Amino acid sequence: MKRLVTIQDISCFGKCSITVALPLISSMGVECAIIPTSVLSTHTGGFKNFTFRDLNEDIPLIANHWQEYNIKFDSIYTGYLGNKKQIDYVIDFISKFRDEKTLVFVDPAMADNGKMYAGFDKEFPSHMARLCSLADIIVPNITEASFLLDIPYTEEYDEAYILDVCKKLTKMGAKKVILTGIHFGNTTQGAYFYDGETEKTYYYDRDTIDVAFHGTGDTFSSVLCAGLTKGYSIEKAIQIAVDFTVLAIQKTLPDKETHSYGVKFEECIPELIEMMK
Repeated sequence: MKRLVTIQDISCFGKCSITVALPLISSMGVECAIIPTSVLSTHTGGFKNFTFRDLNEDIPLIANHWQEYNIKFDSIYTGYLGNKKQIDYVIDFISKFRDEKTLVFVDPAMADNGKMYAGFDKEFPSHMARLCSLADIIVPNITEASFLLDIPYTEEYDEAYILDVCKKLTKMGAKKVILTGIHFGNTTQGAYFYDGETEKTYYYDRDTIDVAFHGTGDTFSSVLCAGLTKGYSIEKAIQIAVDFTVLAIQKTLPDKETHSYGVKFEECIPELIEMMK
């Protein structure tokens, strides 16, 4: 069985980060270890006065304990990291646990819709860029890509612009880029892949669903990373991740007024297993 470690927060309510990653990765037949970087009462989107407890100093302690037992991972998957110190610890973790076969997968979860998430200052993207430079694959949305590159955010673009953004991101150090939430028109939306070594591109989209739910990025990234860890091609992994995310959104649509804090991915796990066949 393949083994993956995900390093990100626990939002106790809200269906994101580890509470999404752990069940989805496990259901795909990949052993999922976790390093919680912080504990929040809820995620930061749509909730006010949430509690936040950082677990900065636990990260190196967990890493040191695992090293005593020579624990190895096929993939290292990072998500929401709450501050610069956590990024420093994660970079150190990668240096200790990565070998020539390890997939380093970074979701630079820090912004959306043109704005940084609550709690991040203007210096944070430069620190996230250091982590992204070590990755085999990064999966930013267009907002996060704009912050990483320090370029203006725009919702108006064509494929030439997206390709240029991807090339600039790989010049920062990441080997491959998958930009999420990309649309070339008003009717579809999907994921755009660029390989900085071969210059191969691939785009997979589905009909746009004009509604916003929190946690869809974590859903996509978790399924994608698990698929790649299992050895699926980048095309198949992207297809499964996009299709499953769309299915989870569709499942949640009837309750969109009361369930915008997250998608009903749990009800879609049987279909996820079928998608892997």
